[in-house]
Amino acid sequence: MLNPNVEVFLGCDCPLEQARTVLFGAPFDSTTSYRPGTRFGSSAIRHESFGVETYSPYQDKDLEDAGVLDTGDLELCFGSAEQALSDIESHTRAILEAGKRPFLVGGEHLVTLGAFRAIAEKYPDVHIIHFDAHADLREDYLGAKLSHACVLRRCWELVGDGRIFQFGIRSGDRSEWEWGKEHVETHRFNLEGLGKVVESLRGKPVYFTLDLDVLDPSVFPGTGTPEPGGISFEALRIAATLVCSQLNIVGCDVNELSPHLDPSGISTAAACKIIREMLVAFPG
Repeated sequence: MLNPNVEVFLGCDCPLEQARTVLFGAPFDSTTSYRPGTRFGSSAIRHESFGVETYSPYQDKDLEDAGVLDTGDLELCFGSAEQALSDIESHTRAILEAGKRPFLVGGEHLVTLGAFRAIAEKYPDVHIIHFDAHADLREDYLGAKLSHACVLRRCWELVGDGRIFQFGIRSGDRSEWEWGKEHVETHRFNLEGLGKVVESLRGKPVYFTLDLDVLDPSVFPGTGTPEPGGISFEALRIAATLVCSQLNIVGCDVNELSPHLDPSGISTAAACKIIREMLVAFPG
């Protein structure tokens, strides 16, 4: 199950025995609420990663030294969100059982729930850092509880109050904002306060979920639910590096790239570079 893919994310062909992180794709977008296409995100990121160097001049580290194995994309059922989540959960559990850190590339944001179920099972005291334009705290979306608009609400059901820290949130139904005040810590509009949260979570298991639409659509137009008013690429790079380098990240994901919505390829390139910076930031 944990074999190297034929085409891997740039430099991520470390043998399983030596790998510290296992990367895999979840090409699923069947609950997308606006513009579909994130099912093509993980394969586009993998293919276009060869336009980015393995070396990070920001951190003076090289992806070839990061100990990453890319096992490719899962084959997921588009007709059943629960079956897709179950397959993601099983693959994540296999990575954890091998003693490695799972790194999931979506896909829509619902895929996070599959990975997080396995993470929460192994680390019951896990906390979540969540970068996003959207709160994703709805009880349901048009009657569906399994939706990318509800994913953090479903994760909350696994960990409870005081465990979820959201940043960059600038969109949500009124009921989400009201419910969130009582159950999660939400930092609106930007990444202010991240340093304080990082300090409070040192030594604790943390799951990091990054929805790329936290970026302003002028920087990252290739996403299904663009939300003007987001952060810059440089702000995201610095913040993601801080989280991955300073905390005990037991699992993470990057999601919501719809590559065909940005024919220029700039959005895919941005996703590739953020993933590279996250991977090299993990402590050796």
